[in-house]
Amino acid sequence: MQDISEHDFLNKLARDAEEFRGRHVADIVAKLNELTSEAAAFLAARLPLEIAAEVFDHPSLDEPQDILSALDASKAASILDAMAADRLADLFRDMDEPPREQLLSLLTNESRQIVASLLTHPEGSAGSLMTTEFVSVPSTWTISDTLKHVREVESARETIYAIYVVNPTTRRLERAVSLRRLISGDLHAPVGSVARYDTPVSVLPQTDREELARLISEHDLLAIPVVDEKGHVLGIVTVDDVIDAMVEASTEDAHKFGGVEALDQPYTQIGFLEMLRKRAGWLAVLFLSEMLTASAMQHFEDELERAVVLTLFIPLIMSSGGNSGSQATSLIIRALALGELRLKDWWRVALRELPTGAALGSFLGLIGIARIAVWQKAGIYDYGPYWVLIALTVGLALVAIVTFGSLAGSMLPFILKRLGFDPASASAPFVATLVDVSGLVIYFSVALLVLHGTLL
Repeated sequence: MQDISEHDFLNKLARDAEEFRGRHVADIVAKLNELTSEAAAFLAARLPLEIAAEVFDHPSLDEPQDILSALDASKAASILDAMAADRLADLFRDMDEPPREQLLSLLTNESRQIVASLLTHPEGSAGSLMTTEFVSVPSTWTISDTLKHVREVESARETIYAIYVVNPTTRRLERAVSLRRLISGDLHAPVGSVARYDTPVSVLPQTDREELARLISEHDLLAIPVVDEKGHVLGIVTVDDVIDAMVEASTEDAHKFGGVEALDQPYTQIGFLEMLRKRAGWLAVLFLSEMLTASAMQHFEDELERAVVLTLFIPLIMSSGGNSGSQATSLIIRALALGELRLKDWWRVALRELPTGAALGSFLGLIGIARIAVWQKAGIYDYGPYWVLIALTVGLALVAIVTFGSLAGSMLPFILKRLGFDPASASAPFVATLVDVSGLVIYFSVALLVLHGTLL
């Protein structure tokens, strides 16, 4: 660790711990991420418990289980017990053995039961993202009673900006009251009287994160309650948890768009062999798929021998179809993720992409024809006596291929979603490969029709 003694280095860490008092948690996390697990544990052990818990609650902290394992057992237990329930569940969900069993044994019985309950929900669902640390009060309370209760439990709750009013007998959710409306209301009025709406927005535990994000955005919420089938509040999902989940989902989708298995660690922390494993599978699939391109070209071997000039435009044809397909795929995947489209909307998308693809193909086709004409007339390249027919072949092929690419690229996410797969798997490289093979067949089929009796 630099060119200083271990004693001096530890003294420096101790000074850092003192300096971090009053600093933003994100700054502390950034410092810990630069250190080894042992050094990070040394620094974390010297932080006040409340700050240490916030540090381990922070989603940007790398390898928190390694740091906790390096801590003294009593200190690790105190931090775990002070962490938010949802973050604690996330920590154990991603943890491997043996530290998982070791750290689980440090939890109190209550914390262990909460974690076990949260871990039963699928990853990315409302149940897996919710925290059980929320403010709820019976509908018989006054605003004064509620404000007193909020002051008493503030430090032990994820958020106090939303208070949930429940039936004192059935425990069913009746109202959701914001802190802003609460402090502006008549202290002697019933707490439910300042609720903005009669029916609060809520979700079931199985609701996915995309739907959560849509509801929070649409209704401008800071948190959304998670209820069971009977309307009992199980927990809440806060807007910051949804943002963290959507950032993670967007990162996974970005990796898939590039034809890479989603990375579960920062890029710089992925080992060489693990990186190979993440990338080799997709590359192999794409390579085998691209071999179909060679098969297609072999099928048209005679045509290529008689009209070698056609090979000049193969890269142009293939890339144009792949690019149009990738554009359509990206647009549809995003629309599906945001809830702008449903499976039943596939026919609307098809009717929209057909004329769009044809128009885009015509645009590119005219550019291709103009390019051939300019090169021929300017003497840059001689395409032979049938250059007009060659230009027409390229133009028509581009119309057909770009139209097919747009249609295929837009329909593939629907097909994958219908089969139960992640639409993000319809990544740009996969679509490009599909359109490459199909594009060659379309190109040479158009060439046979236009150049029959001349070059072919």
